[in-house]
Amino acid sequence: MRPLSSAERSAQTRTQWLKDEERKAIESRGEQGRMDFWLRLTRSRIAKDIRAGRGDVIAGFTQVCRLFMLAMDKRAEGDARLWNHLMQYAQQVLEQHGPRH
Repeated sequence: MRPLSSAERSAQTRTQWLKDEERKAIESRGEQGRMDFWLRLTRSRIAKDIRAGRGDVIAGFTQVCRLFMLAMDKRAEGDARLWNHLMQYAQQVLEQHGPRH
């Protein structure tokens, strides 16, 4: 087994930090704390991307928010299909590409 590269160690440290901070947020404020943690992290990341010249991140985040709102509205109207599809897709993407929790 070879030693981890610097990039691999950094990714591992970041993943552990995310897990720890999310756990603390949940312990402190439950699911509301978890949501607030991810919103703060996302807002910070968006600001960094904008400073790095990737302003299209605003349009991307706006689209994701609009999609989420539409799914919530449809579910409130009694049609949960879009909500269920969105949750399934999100789970699949996170399992394939997200940090391992």
